Amino acid sequence: MQEHTKSSTLENAIALQKYGVGQPVRRKEDDTLVRGKGRYTDDFNLPGQAYAVIVRSTHAHGVIRGIGIDAAKAMPGVLGVWAGTDLDAAGYGPFTCGLPLKSRDGSPLPRPTPAAGDDKVRFVGDPVAFVVADTLAQARDAAEAVELDIEPLPAVTDPEEAAQPGAPQLYDHIPNNVALDYHYGDMDKVNAAFASAAHVTRIDIENTRVAVVSMEPRVGLASYDKTTERYTIQMPTQGVAGNRANLAKNLKVPNEKVRILTANVGGSFGMKNVNYPEYMCILYAAKALGRPVKWLDERSTSFLSDSHGRAQKIHAELALDAEGHFLAAKLSGYGNLGAYITGVAPGPLSLNTGKNFSSVYRTPLMGIDIKTVLTNTTLMGAYRGAGRPEANYYMERLIDRAADEMGINRLTMRKRNFIKPNQMPFPASSGVTYDSGDFQAVFNKALEISDHENFAKRKKESKKAGKLRGIAVGSYLEVTAPPSVELGKIVFDPDGTVQLITGTLDYGQGHATPFAQVLCDQLGVPFENVKLVQGDSDIVHTGNGTGGSRSITASGMAIVGAAKLVIEKGKRAAAHMLEASEADIEFEGGSFTIAGTDRSIDIMELARKLHDGKVPEGVPDSLDVDHTSEPVPSAFPNGCHVAEVEVDPDTGVVQIVRYSAVNDFGTVINPLLVAGQLHGGVVQGIGQALMEHIRYDESGQPITGSLMDYALPRAEDVPNMTVGDHPVPATTNPLGSKGCGEAGCAGSLSTVVNAVLDALSDHGIKHIDMPLTPERVWRAIQDAKGKAA
Repeated sequence: MQEHTKSSTLENAIALQKYGVGQPVRRKEDDTLVRGKGRYTDDFNLPGQAYAVIVRSTHAHGVIRGIGIDAAKAMPGVLGVWAGTDLDAAGYGPFTCGLPLKSRDGSPLPRPTPAAGDDKVRFVGDPVAFVVADTLAQARDAAEAVELDIEPLPAVTDPEEAAQPGAPQLYDHIPNNVALDYHYGDMDKVNAAFASAAHVTRIDIENTRVAVVSMEPRVGLASYDKTTERYTIQMPTQGVAGNRANLAKNLKVPNEKVRILTANVGGSFGMKNVNYPEYMCILYAAKALGRPVKWLDERSTSFLSDSHGRAQKIHAELALDAEGHFLAAKLSGYGNLGAYITGVAPGPLSLNTGKNFSSVYRTPLMGIDIKTVLTNTTLMGAYRGAGRPEANYYMERLIDRAADEMGINRLTMRKRNFIKPNQMPFPASSGVTYDSGDFQAVFNKALEISDHENFAKRKKESKKAGKLRGIAVGSYLEVTAPPSVELGKIVFDPDGTVQLITGTLDYGQGHATPFAQVLCDQLGVPFENVKLVQGDSDIVHTGNGTGGSRSITASGMAIVGAAKLVIEKGKRAAAHMLEASEADIEFEGGSFTIAGTDRSIDIMELARKLHDGKVPEGVPDSLDVDHTSEPVPSAFPNGCHVAEVEVDPDTGVVQIVRYSAVNDFGTVINPLLVAGQLHGGVVQGIGQALMEHIRYDESGQPITGSLMDYALPRAEDVPNMTVGDHPVPATTNPLGSKGCGEAGCAGSLSTVVNAVLDALSDHGIKHIDMPLTPERVWRAIQDAKGKAA
């Protein structure tokens, strides 16, 4: 055993050098996904399954006078046609918003949304009925035969207009369509600071509505077991445990009567973490028909039915003293909830925006007044960043404008207002306390790697070529998801596999690799032996899913806690195996050793021996643990991005020619994956800044309902990125990590927009709302030329 242990110790040390925390290990799933061997929900089928198609409203607002289903029911292969009222009659509960938000008068959010609508339709795409048939083609034909008698009503799509007296009302019990009148801050103190300010900067900003457009559409495969009275649904999610709890609540059954299975997920960005009417429809049909039912969304209908993101109209204000120090900041305006209040929708539009607004700056006072308003548009949800990019965007726009108005260098103004490392922990005016960060150092490094000091030379070269060149430097800080518990379950299988079970869920982040790295670091188990399990609610009994940049902090804390329990059990078992006192057993590098001797046993060998034989009473019969962590506090990832653009004044075309980013993500578990997450977030920010925009006409009809109408970034739109790190480990979790999944969006929105406006400042242009399309930029230049003439 001794020679074997020496060899194992050496192997463990080598493995840690290759696979431990901080190593750029390639993702475990890359080979599977790149070769097309992944399994997504639509790849699953069950014997005898039928197919569902949803019948949707073509009116943005109206009263349902009748639904004619007889013709559809008589068509070949049709197994059933139902209306939303059938789900209500079955006793299914309403969709809810789980946030305990209250309006300024103390009133809670209005009562929830019916499971499948009521006697009204409230947006184009609102589910009205559904058809199930033997084949998908038969279901589609029958869906077209369903006759809808809808009396149109006036529609409203703009949240500010919807909140005015006399606007069309979506619900009788929600006056002026205002679901939440959110307020934060001591406005007497805020207003006093503004009154005493040497300068006040004000900007009206529209943060445009965007579609998610994940590669994999939403899809579900539902079945029902009459014997056990149990529902099972295969569906893409961001976490099976939380979604099971929500679905069971909708179905009005105990949690154990629902099983959710999630395999590979082709993107989500917040959208797939919501219960939708379509899932209720197929679960209902599966029970009614006694056979599995499948539903697959199409790209055209996903533009209508998937939750959208952003969508705010904001008036932003910043008060400063004569030297440019911040005195107070205010946000007021409107957030567009869409037609229903579901999931966490009001949060990004109000609470999250306020929590992130002060960013990395000493902002003594802050006031937030945002009304979240119901409109005749697709429902709103979380979208990568969920209020964090929006808030940082508003602050950085204010700073650039204030610096220009006051004649203070933009970089100097930022430096004067950074929170300093010696001020940590820092109680921000947003109500949260930052535990760590060195914002000035991050800023300085960003200037360095972007070659900011030589920008003037590059601007002259662009001018010679007939182009306008601009640059922007923007800092950001994110308050990650609020404290929540997480599952860390470890199972040592007889075949040498180590199952790591946790309640977050990978939908593109690459969890299997960094989580295995953490476990390898903690226990010295072989990296290749670790198998991540996240997608079965029968196994994953606890967890809040992936979202809010919480995965590595939450699951990481749970893994570390579970590993400690494994070591405790292992010491008791090793003491028995090595015939020593438990107090004399030490653990290091994957081995349990008798202190002061060379007698030891490797953790994997110990696990195998426990599987192979019986042990006396009091000795663990396995190293398995089932651990739920304490709530993990929020972390505060931050950074500084630098964007450099060229604008063609003749066409309005914007090209991002240089992009740099320095970030503080605390302890970086896997720098390769972190860089990938950052790149993806930056690209999504570029998309919103320059081209993405969901639009409706005056009647509520969407006019950007396909990829022919809705522009997304392509490879040619994305610059090469120079990425740097300045990690300051968090003090609020054992790994010191801060999360990175949404940071790219938080940094790129402001830097891209501000860089374009810097280029256009040669024409005196101070503001253009996103997206900064060639048409908008060209028109702004022409208008400026007209005024100058």
